[in-house]
Amino acid sequence: MPGQPLDVPLEHLLRELTPQVLGTVVRRFRDFAAAEDAVQEALLAAATQWPDEGLPDSPRAWLTQVAFRRMTDQIRSESARRRRESEMVLEASRVPEATTTIDAASEEDDTLVLLFMCCHPALTLSSAIALTLRAVGGLTTAEIAKAFLVPEPTMAQRISRAKQSIKDSGIPFQLPTTEERAQRLRAVLHVLYLIFNEGYTSSGGPQLQRVELSREAIRLTRSLRTLLSNDAEIAGLLALMLLTDARRLARTNKEGDLIPLTQQDRALWDRQQIAEGVTLISATLPKGSVGPYQLQAAIAAVHDEAARAEDTDWPQILALYDLLRRMADNPMVVLNHAIAAAMVHGPTKGLELVDALKADARVANHHRLDAVRAHLLEMAGDREGAVKHYRAAAGKTGSLPERNYLLMQAARLLSELRLVDGQE
Repeated sequence: MPGQPLDVPLEHLLRELTPQVLGTVVRRFRDFAAAEDAVQEALLAAATQWPDEGLPDSPRAWLTQVAFRRMTDQIRSESARRRRESEMVLEASRVPEATTTIDAASEEDDTLVLLFMCCHPALTLSSAIALTLRAVGGLTTAEIAKAFLVPEPTMAQRISRAKQSIKDSGIPFQLPTTEERAQRLRAVLHVLYLIFNEGYTSSGGPQLQRVELSREAIRLTRSLRTLLSNDAEIAGLLALMLLTDARRLARTNKEGDLIPLTQQDRALWDRQQIAEGVTLISATLPKGSVGPYQLQAAIAAVHDEAARAEDTDWPQILALYDLLRRMADNPMVVLNHAIAAAMVHGPTKGLELVDALKADARVANHHRLDAVRAHLLEMAGDREGAVKHYRAAAGKTGSLPERNYLLMQAARLLSELRLVDGQE
């Protein structure tokens, strides 16, 4: 009997279901690496069967059943080889029929539990974040490597070691205690931040944005705030996401071309999200200790509250970036600070700040370094230099909309140069 028709892109549905199913399988079998392999097999089976057969009544239960069976088959095989019975097989063999009763609350709880589990202190901070981006965010190793500004093979090894560390440590699949949450919170917030960023500006592919990722990051951050309602940085991160995502509809035209912030139709911005974000950050900032997510949210609020691009309060934004730079050793913060400095003190000041990043290996070959330099050179009237760096940036980005935008900027400036030469 055919199943339900697919009314959403299959890739988006599977990405949304993956952490929920993985959480259930890890909870049952307590073997993260094997569970992830089993879930990947279940996803492959779904990608093969669902387009022809339609969606099952409960896609999550279907995936969970298939993953359970893969795990059971693996355990039975190992048991036969070692000539012993496994208690896990007996327990798992009774599970498939029960999976259809999984409810929505269980799904959300398992995803949060998985989030905290992957951010366990048995792992280094960078490994924990990388593993969680794979397990919860559904990002590829290449996408995670770009987010960390490291080569893909380095990131693959990091994720592999993290899986083995979880297996060796016997980390329980359960929400951590209050004290343990505090220890893991920094990693958890960074994971959610990176998932949102990949959704808001994809590191590669034909689409500028991956809406399903940014929405999932917002959903999980809301859940985390419900769990830890008094944490100011969680509120700051949620505000940052809302204030940034509010511009989503204005960031591209009908053809999918990128539209920079200064040229966006602000009537398309989501005023409800902006109001919620401003309320959150306004209530959070006066409470005391201010963290980097709160500062970024405050910067986003200044942008969003400007009725026109020329009304933007750049001195306030520059002051906020001055504070943020003292907290965050992040070259992307330096680049944004350089733009703010150029808007207040002129492009020469901005270029001085950008030049300081030449020796920073984390960003030396990143397209944004060339893109910002090109923008500042254009502001300074150096069209030839700007063309060179726009082209260099276009050659380094994996995002097709970003590449097209950068090449268009170079072409526009070349046209202006030719016009000037012709007049002379």
